[in-house]
Amino acid sequence: MSKILLLEDDANLNETVSEFLEEQGHDIVSVYDGNEAQEKIYESKYDLLLLDINVPGMNGLELLKESRKEGVTTPAIYITSMDTVDDLEKGFNSGCDDYIRKPFALKELQIRVETLLKRDFFHNTHEQIRISEEISYDIKNNELVIEGESVSLGNKEAKLLKLFMKSEGEVIAHETIYESLWDYDEEPSDTALRTYIKNLRKIIGKERIVSIKKQGYKFSTQK
Repeated sequence: MSKILLLEDDANLNETVSEFLEEQGHDIVSVYDGNEAQEKIYESKYDLLLLDINVPGMNGLELLKESRKEGVTTPAIYITSMDTVDDLEKGFNSGCDDYIRKPFALKELQIRVETLLKRDFFHNTHEQIRISEEISYDIKNNELVIEGESVSLGNKEAKLLKLFMKSEGEVIAHETIYESLWDYDEEPSDTALRTYIKNLRKIIGKERIVSIKKQGYKFSTQK
């Protein structure tokens, strides 16, 4: 389940979009002004931001621009009635990944949302993500780098590590892991998952992947 923050001051549209995306299996946190949205962004992690631009308080452009400055890498889609090239340029310069013009079909919104959620990393300005002083992850080559030496990962282990890093510090349910690791025509296996977890622990350290009984797993890096 993906967690999405929706900023939209039109009550009817807010409700319509929220209900539609919840029906698609997403967890929606909806707000009506930019200041409240900013508080939510700093209080919790989200998989996607859906931001109307012309809203009370801080507008969507400034909200995202400030969030990017503070290191928020969450992908963002602008919901807007603006349609000039200048408006478009301002939007992308502020850090958005996509935009959708009002009025829009809910199916189009669904496509744009799902496209962004399928990506692995967002607004990462480095090719390597630091896990500890000795370990980093090379995004481009899909491999770990430990004390300067490259360690290749299997396909499932790489997917699992990406999922962990994307949701660092959060408990990831078994069902979420199954959906991320196995394709629709594959049969998820708890035994196989334990093997992938074991393989990653051997490489990055057992203490970084904690099993939460009857819930899932939690990943953390060493600061």
